[in-house]
Amino acid sequence: MMDFESARTKMVDNQIRTTDVTSHSVLQAFLSVPREEFVPANLKPIAYIDDDIEIAPGRYLMEASPLAKLLQLAHIGKDDLVLEVGCGTGYVSALLSQLAGSVVSLDADEDLCARASDVLSRLGYDNVAVVHGEMEKGYPAEAPYDLIFVNGAVEEVPAELLEQLRDGGRLVAVVGYGNAAQARLLVKERGTVSEGSHFNASVKPLPGFRRERSFVF
Repeated sequence: MMDFESARTKMVDNQIRTTDVTSHSVLQAFLSVPREEFVPANLKPIAYIDDDIEIAPGRYLMEASPLAKLLQLAHIGKDDLVLEVGCGTGYVSALLSQLAGSVVSLDADEDLCARASDVLSRLGYDNVAVVHGEMEKGYPAEAPYDLIFVNGAVEEVPAELLEQLRDGGRLVAVVGYGNAAQARLLVKERGTVSEGSHFNASVKPLPGFRRERSFVF
């Protein structure tokens, strides 16, 4: 029987702490959430591998190191209302639930929504609501949000998401694909959005976020 608690500690010590993640709350979230519960049964033995894990065709559970750096970049507070875009099986939802006041986790895949709802409910993460819808359109019914966390790489951040931030709200996303992609923090202040790039992050893309191509003669 695999010792998942020991594997979780090793993941934090060897994959996360070594990549400039110093936030106590982020480290504690990774230590407390059982990553093995959010991957397919046959992949549980490699749940703590230092790599992305495929959870459905074309969908991945993000590697721990860049995920932890993104969560640290978000500066999540205990009273924050967070929209997670691309909940997958709910692992990041569970991490966010430990850091924020409440979480709305959105996905376009109904099967993934059902899986996420089941495991989050079973494990007692009761401050997370999983909702189904088009990810690039966000979830305006619960807006405005203190934080929008995009769980995967996108080609561009849609205006619809930025409109759902409250004043002073933040959006964290990896923009671009491959090794040139950048982790970005966007902050909305008095209706204006400022943006900064913070580190390179090669993570798997979320479907539905490609920029529309204009016709060129």
